[in-house]
Amino acid sequence: MAQGPTVPSRPQAAPPRTVTSAPSPAEVPDSLIRDEPALEPPARAEPARRPPLRARSVMGQVVRLTNETRRTAGCPDLTVDEHLVAASLRQSRYMARTRLFSHVWRDGSTFVDRSEEAGYQQPAGENIAWGYRTANEVLAAWMASPGHRRNILNCRARSVGAGVAYAADGTPYYTQVFGWR
Repeated sequence: MAQGPTVPSRPQAAPPRTVTSAPSPAEVPDSLIRDEPALEPPARAEPARRPPLRARSVMGQVVRLTNETRRTAGCPDLTVDEHLVAASLRQSRYMARTRLFSHVWRDGSTFVDRSEEAGYQQPAGENIAWGYRTANEVLAAWMASPGHRRNILNCRARSVGAGVAYAADGTPYYTQVFGWR
């Protein structure tokens, strides 16, 4: 399963704006949202955490805009899958924390590994981006990139998860993971 190329992005000077105009994505049980392994062992185990409200709002907008784009191209809407949301959040949090912008983690794991660990057995592709202020901007960048566009307009894909995490300086990191079922 091919991964799309990374999207060139522009750094952001100001913290992202809070956007509340789109509905939030499907609720994800806390049991499915696990943070990625720390680069160094934590002093104590931390419980899974739900993304903040602004991130959930942006995640919902990414899904809504993705489905609008797919409909225009004649593809069916994607269904939000809670397992893919969990995998997407892990990827976004990892990139925001480590500032490593890559589909592959330092330990060699990929979106397939993260999706399967979250309980989803048929991942189809992953899109990542960073630094864009809004869901509209990130979707436009993905659509301008042939590999990312191919993932979004793959009419055989049936499900999606979106994750957004913010680095300490407010820079957003975005992930979409697509699935076959």
